[in-house]
Order: sequence, then C-alpha cells, then structure tokens
Amino acid sequence: MGNVEVVTWDFAEKEIKKINNAASYVNYPVVYILNNAKEAYIGETVYFKRRMQAHIKDKVRKKLDKMHLIKHEKFNQSATFHLETKLINYFLGDEKYTLQNKSKIASDLTHNYYNKPYYDKPVFDELWGKLYENGIVNNPQHVIENKDIFKISPFKELSLEQLDLKEKVIQFCEQQIEVENNIEYGSLFLVEGEAGVGKSVVLSSIFNTIQEYKTEASSPLFQTENYLIVNHEEMYKTYKGIAAQLKHLRIKDFDKPTPLINRLKKQNKKVDIILVDEAHLLLTRQDKYNNFHSDNHLEELLKLAKVVVMVYDQDQVLKLKSLWEEKTLQNLIDKSSHHERYELTNQFRMHANDEILEWIKNFKQKRVLPIPQDSTYEIKVFKSLKDMHEAIILKDTQHGLSRVVSTFDYVHKKDGEVYYITEDQGEYQIPWNITDRNSTWAEKETTVREAGSIYTVQGFDLNYVGVILGPSVTYDVEKEQLVIKTELYKDTGAYTGTDGVGNVEKAKERIILNSINILMKRGIKGLFIYASDDSLRRKLLQF
Repeated sequence: MGNVEVVTWDFAEKEIKKINNAASYVNYPVVYILNNAKEAYIGETVYFKRRMQAHIKDKVRKKLDKMHLIKHEKFNQSATFHLETKLINYFLGDEKYTLQNKSKIASDLTHNYYNKPYYDKPVFDELWGKLYENGIVNNPQHVIENKDIFKISPFKELSLEQLDLKEKVIQFCEQQIEVENNIEYGSLFLVEGEAGVGKSVVLSSIFNTIQEYKTEASSPLFQTENYLIVNHEEMYKTYKGIAAQLKHLRIKDFDKPTPLINRLKKQNKKVDIILVDEAHLLLTRQDKYNNFHSDNHLEELLKLAKVVVMVYDQDQVLKLKSLWEEKTLQNLIDKSSHHERYELTNQFRMHANDEILEWIKNFKQKRVLPIPQDSTYEIKVFKSLKDMHEAIILKDTQHGLSRVVSTFDYVHKKDGEVYYITEDQGEYQIPWNITDRNSTWAEKETTVREAGSIYTVQGFDLNYVGVILGPSVTYDVEKEQLVIKTELYKDTGAYTGTDGVGNVEKAKERIILNSINILMKRGIKGLFIYASDDSLRRKLLQF
C-alpha cells in the first residue's frame, strides 16, 4: 500500500521552528509519538506544529527527545482519534515504554465511522510494521495481540454497553465518596456478567480513570485512596504488569483481598474506593490457613471502604469457601448504605454463534446435545489425548496462544515435583499444572507442552483451547446425561469450608460444572475436547 509515512525529528525547539508552515501536514489530521528511551506519549492533532510548541513547554513532555509524525493522505479526524487509541493499547502491550497518556473520556472515543475497517486493519498494520522496522517498538503485532496485558488494557476501545457502565460507575463513585466515614457499611456497585463479556476490561478502564481523577484538584475524587484487588494469582500478575507501564498507576494500587483487609484493619483505616475483579473468588467463609479470620471478604471490604465496585459471575465459583448463596449476597447488598446493579451481556471473547454458546450452557446443565457447527469457530472432539495435544501444538504454531487445560482430576502437589496426566490407556502423558509465580502461565511458550488447571487460565483468553474432561466427568447412557463423580475431583482445596453449605454434594457438583464452563469458554477461535470417560467420549464422538 505504501501510504503511511513516519517522519522522525529530535524533539527540540530548534527542530520545531524548522517545520515548514506551508507543509501539507501542518493543518491536517495526523498522529504523533513523542518518546525517549523509557517513556512515550501518543497523540493526534490537526495543528501539528502548534501542538509540538505546546508540548515542548510542558515539563513532563520536555523530558522526551524524539518526535515521530505519522501521516496518510486519507486521514480524517475520526481515523486519527481511532489510531491514537489503538497505538496506546499496542504500546502498552509492547512494554518498551512507560506511557504518559491519560485515559480517554466517553466524548473522546470513536466507534463506527466511514470506512473504519480500512484504518483499523490495513492502515494500522502498515503503520505498526514501519514502527517495528524503525526500532521504535520492540514487538510485531501478533506477539502483542496474544498478551494478557494487551487484552485488559485500560485504553481498550469500549463498546457502548461498556462505556455506559463506566460512566455509571464513575458517577456512582463521585456521588458516594461524600459519605461520612462513620457509616458502618460503604456503598456497593455490583456488575454481573458471564465469562467473556469484558468485565475485567471495563474494570481496568474504570480504575485507570479513577486514579487519574485523584490527581486533579477539580475532581470529586481528588486525593482519594483507591485499590483494585483480585483473588487470583495470574490476574494479579497481569494487573501489576499494566501498572508498571502506566504513569498514573502504581503496583501498590493493586492487591489481593486478604492482605489488603488485614493491613487496613491493623492500621484502623478506611479507604475511599475498592474495585474487585473476579469477585466470585472472594471468600465467603473463614480461611485460617490463608490468614483470613472473618466470615466474608465482601462484608469486610464494605466496612473498610466508602465505595466497593465488584464484578461477579455466579457460574465461576470454584471453591466451597467462595460459594455464594443468593441470600448471602442479597444480605450484604441490603447492608450497604447504597447500591446499584448492572449486567453486561455482549459476548466478546468467543467468535462463536449462539448455538455453540447454548451447547456449552446445556453441557454445564449435564445435557449432552448434538454439537452445532460455525464457520468462524472450530469445535472438535478427539479420540485420544495425544491427537488433541498435537492438534493444539499445530494451532499454536499457526495462531499462537493455544493451550491444553484440564478439569482438576489428576494428582498435583505443591512440592516442586512434576506431575502428569496419563491417558490413552496409559500410553500418553502430559505435564500437569506447572506454575511459575513470576509469569503468566499461558504466555510462556513452553506451556504448550503442558496441561494447565482452571487456576492458570480463569479470566484469560486463548486462541484455541483443548479441554481434557477428566475421570470425574462421566456419562450415564440410560439416563442420557452427565454424571459428576465428585469423589474423583483432586482439587482438595475446593472442598474445604463446608460450614453453612446446605447440600454439600450438590455444591461440589456445581463447582466442577462451573470449572468445565470456564474452561470451555477460554478459546477465541476454537474448542477441542477429549473425554477420559469411555462412555462420554463415545457419546461426544457420535456428534
């Protein structure tokens, strides 16, 4: 195509003065990048020289030493707004620079405009290719697109539904922040939605904006103390990675619920806003082993913050000690000084039709139905684990980020030893649930040779997912339904904390079915299935 031009100068007053006032780009929509070795700022303007003159006087921008003009003869202001936001996301995923950019507000964001696909794909592909060739960025596009830090970037372009939610949450926080400290329970904003509707993306965006507002004297959120917490090790790593790349976020702004609760109690301190991702993983019972001595994470958080914002999916609870009874949640909602609820409904992760989503829903309800087809989503059942694993390895070479995962039906101990899943009549084995506290499991290239547990992938995307349905997931031919053998499930931690659970056996079954639902919804492009149980495998292969 060859229409994108990237022109680079030193970012200095003498270079700005040399810019020709008659040049075509001076009064024309363009995108630009300012950077030094460690920091970068991305912008768009229709008055390039004037904007550079303003930036060089800014004490923060003045530290940057290069300016890159990005021009195209078919740019318009809608396109440059769009490309500016897209560049910010890719720079965040590239992880070369700390970004000086602030988040955009709703009125800044563009959605549909004339010929948007042209700018979104061929123009941006050419643009990023030139930045990569010139050494301005470190990674090609496909590498960045497979990173979790990119997928939950706070600069992601939000859908209209997500934007509506963001505006409502920030307005709620601004209104409720004035609540007096002596009120026992803070206000609660509950965001509900099933796997893949973009809950973490919008929460990341909300938190980044809140943390920017706390630095602005004109904002009701000025000088507030706020946290984003998640009771999930892999997600926690990703959020810390985002914080390391953004000027307005600090790693200490992120935490896990138990350490934050214990620290605030020790300090006898109440903070302003706490956002909770994956709130279905909060504890609903004591967990003395992990140093939580109260009865419910959410209740303690409501006592320790003026405002709590939580995203929640009842179908993603994985432990009895995190099991939410509807009445328990409703009781805490009623205790909060003020509350609102919002449900996200649009599925973003899976490029699958409604029939496939309905098939997974039925499977979770123990009904095994004929498998639907979809031209944009691949769903396939395998006779052997070896065949499925080889198919996933092939998809990984073609698309990247394709992994095998399994229900927690195989022995695993935290003793540093390597444990294996053995299937195919004992003839094939695969390393099982190897974790590394310093990196996200799926992003390590070597993990394509392993099988991950639910705890390695919950909340994350894969391109293709291969799901092992282990020995606890069986099929009753006469009843024509799944039978969950809870005694075969090897996640011993999932079954601790039975106090207050009415029907323990049914609760255990629900946890296993929830894990299946989560695993099956990890894949953007496709789902591969291998069933350990002979009857279930035969039934699936019929379809």
